[in-house]
Amino acid sequence: METIIQLDRLSKEYEPTSSKDFRVIAADRLDLQVSAGEIFGLVGPNGAGKTTTLKMICGLSVPTAGRVLVHGVDVERAPEEAQKYMGYLADFFSLYDELKVWEYLDYFAHAYKLDPSEIPGRVAEVIGWVGLEGKREAAIGGLSRGMKQRLGIARAIIHDPPLIVLDEPAAGLDPKARVELKDLLRELHRNGKTIFITSHILADLQEICTSIAIMEKGRLLRVGRLEDVMGEGKSTRRFRVRIAEAGFDLDGWLASFPGVSSVVKAGLAAHFDFAGEDSALAGLVRGLVDAGAPICGAEEITETLEQLYSRLSSGETM
Repeated sequence: METIIQLDRLSKEYEPTSSKDFRVIAADRLDLQVSAGEIFGLVGPNGAGKTTTLKMICGLSVPTAGRVLVHGVDVERAPEEAQKYMGYLADFFSLYDELKVWEYLDYFAHAYKLDPSEIPGRVAEVIGWVGLEGKREAAIGGLSRGMKQRLGIARAIIHDPPLIVLDEPAAGLDPKARVELKDLLRELHRNGKTIFITSHILADLQEICTSIAIMEKGRLLRVGRLEDVMGEGKSTRRFRVRIAEAGFDLDGWLASFPGVSSVVKAGLAAHFDFAGEDSALAGLVRGLVDAGAPICGAEEITETLEQLYSRLSSGETM
C-alpha cells in the first residue's frame, strides 16, 4: 500500500519566552506512516500536539528536527510541490461573508492555478460533492455553521488533492450537522480521498476511522488499524450474561469455569473477563444451559475509543 504521509523522527520545540518558563515539546520524535486510502484519526486532548503536527504536515510550521513526506515529497524542502497533494482545513478558518458560495470556490480555484477553462465545472462538481447545490448563489454570511464547514471542506478539495487534512472539523457543530459531516467524509473516502483528521469527539472518530494514533504530551501512545489498536494489549475480553429469574448461582458458576476472571454480579446479570477463544465461549454458554441457568441474554462488552484513551492516558495497560 502506498504511503501518503510519512513522519520521520518529527519534533517541534518552543523555547521559553522568559526565564520563568519551560521549554515546550509539542511533538517528540514522531514516527508515523499513513497509507493511501485511510481515514486516519489523530486522537488526544487539547495541548497534546495534534494541531502542531498537522501544521508541520501541511508546511505551515517548520520542524525543529525530523522531516515530513507527503506523497513522497519533503514538505519543508518543496512546500509548493507538496501542497499540490493535500487540502487543509484548520479548526478556525476564514470565510468572506459577502461572497457567494460559488464565488468563494472560484477564487480559491484560481489561487490554486487551475486551468481557467475547467474552473466553472470544477466549482459545480465540488458544490455537488458537499451538498450545497441549493446554496450556490447564497451569501456565505447567511449559511449555518454546518454549511460553512462543508464549504471549508469544498475549498480544501477544490484542486482535487489525494489527501485531505482536517483539524477538529466537528467542533461547534450540532448533532445533525455532525452526522452530515461524517456522511460527507465517508463519501469523500469512497471517492478515493485519504483523510487525516483530528477530533476530541472520540465517538465520531471510532465510527469513521480505519486507523488511529493516540497522542499525548507530544508523543504517540499507540498507532495502528482501529480494530488492532482497540484490542492491542488485551489478553481477555469482557462479557455480560443475564438470566431471566433468580435462583441460579450465576456468578459462582462462572467463577469456577476455566478462563473466567473478574466476575461482578449486577442483579440478574454478571460481568466477567474471559481468556478463551470463541469456541471456548460457546462451551461456556452451553455449560450454563446444561446446568439449568435460564439465560436470556449474552453479549460482549467492547471498550470504546474514549475509554481506551482514558485508560492509556492514566497510565493503565489493561
